[in-house]
Amino acid sequence: MSAARGRSRTSGTTRFILLAAVVGVVLAFAVMVYRNAGNEVSAAPDFEGEGSGNALLHVEPGDTLGVVGDRLYDIGTVASTRAFTGAAAGTSVEGIQPGYYQVREEMSAASAVEALADPRNRVGFMDVKPGGRLLDTVVVGGGTEKGIFTLIADATCLRDLDDPEAPPTCRQPQEIVDAAVQADPTELGVPDWAINEVRGAPDPVRRLEGLIAPGVHNVSPQSEPLEILRQLIDSSTDAYDATGLVPSAERIGLTPYQVVTAASLVEKEGTLEDFDKIARVILNRLDEPMRLQFDSTVNYALADQEIATTDADRAAVTPWNTYAMDGLPYGPIGSPGLDALRAMENPAEGRWKYFVTVDMQGTTRFADEYPEHERYQSEAIANGVLSSGR
Repeated sequence: MSAARGRSRTSGTTRFILLAAVVGVVLAFAVMVYRNAGNEVSAAPDFEGEGSGNALLHVEPGDTLGVVGDRLYDIGTVASTRAFTGAAAGTSVEGIQPGYYQVREEMSAASAVEALADPRNRVGFMDVKPGGRLLDTVVVGGGTEKGIFTLIADATCLRDLDDPEAPPTCRQPQEIVDAAVQADPTELGVPDWAINEVRGAPDPVRRLEGLIAPGVHNVSPQSEPLEILRQLIDSSTDAYDATGLVPSAERIGLTPYQVVTAASLVEKEGTLEDFDKIARVILNRLDEPMRLQFDSTVNYALADQEIATTDADRAAVTPWNTYAMDGLPYGPIGSPGLDALRAMENPAEGRWKYFVTVDMQGTTRFADEYPEHERYQSEAIANGVLSSGR
């Protein structure tokens, strides 16, 4: 019995050695085949040429190059994610900005990279400047500044990539205005702290003024105007609330809507280094009480605007003209930037009740009493700041 068991162990060891040898030969053969095949085995599927048709790519914040490749594959632009990431490695597309991009279908990976690097193919992009307004503004002696409604309409423009000579297809600004006026404020995403004021606005076309924050916004060109407005108001409300708007308003004795309104005055009346002092002037005047008498509030209702205003302009009674009314204007006169909003929430300490810009560089003088302010006004007049070009 013991001899038989010994022969069995020797036979099993031999079979194991033979099997290992066979496996080794097979693996060596596989490696040889793989190496000989070279690029034919490792190449990723790829289309040829520049493609055709029109597709829209959405790049979201945080998307990696691989995710962008997946999205391109899903919309039929590239044949494989691997082909795209290989072509994009080391190019500017590695740091592609979030937003929307026009591309064709069935493009080679290299063509897709070129398309994404072409700024003409970025769409749905809008940049709202601090102090920007809903409606276009005509500047005396200058051009026309596009309002937010026009910027939204421009952001919806799409080109026909197969017909470069054809004009782009765009929403019209009036479509955006109609949605802003006709939709219920809750559908538009108006925050609770502004809902009553928006519903009671004296001018429905301007009722959303100040509720779309300055900054870069990306909107889908294919969305309906109502959806675009809601997206913009939602993201802006989040940005405003993140500054501590609601508790700050209670601390300084205003409503959140009034803080946004006052911040829009701060934005229009001064430069960054003076924001907190202008905020204090507003609160000091409201506490007196005395009229704010800000030229920016006079300008808001005018067809053409400049720094100076006329006697007739200042005498005109409007819901915003703080020469002709007590307290704050009915609502914002533009979109306050976050710096202006924070300044209003955290005003400087001081007794100032007057200020005036005295030169074209924006230098501003602050005064506690009117005689001192008069001297600064004379300086401004001498420098041509308060001269009207109308």
